[in-house]
Amino acid sequence: MARRFTATESDKEKIRLCYEATLSDDPDLASQADVRFHLAIAEASHNVVLLQTMRGFFELLESSVKQSRQRMYQVPPVFAKLTEQHQAVLGAILSGDADGARSAMMAHLGFVHATIKQFDEDQARQARITRLPDAHLTPSRENKS
Repeated sequence: MARRFTATESDKEKIRLCYEATLSDDPDLASQADVRFHLAIAEASHNVVLLQTMRGFFELLESSVKQSRQRMYQVPPVFAKLTEQHQAVLGAILSGDADGARSAMMAHLGFVHATIKQFDEDQARQARITRLPDAHLTPSRENKS
């Protein structure tokens, strides 16, 4: 049978403090806190493999979260949903509900993935719309003599 660990009171306090910092009006502080929130959750799992993986990808995760937050947190409904998801993860962890925390985290990660994908598709579509048709085929006026 697999051994299950629960977050200690110290783990929970660290996660709670990181969550609160994600609500900062300072975008750099909030994005750093977001990464620390996820790292604190990994630490609280007491799963050495997960923790090593998270620490190994920390810089990439930090960069990715910062870029994602810059895009997603400018859209109020998305900001509200992400905050709600972080609250759900935090609430489940604080109450000792490992299955609820796992479910909330999976929903959060799925939402982030789908939202970033949609933003990328919208950006690509906008780029296609704004391109001038046949701009690369039209000779420049400077070349006409």
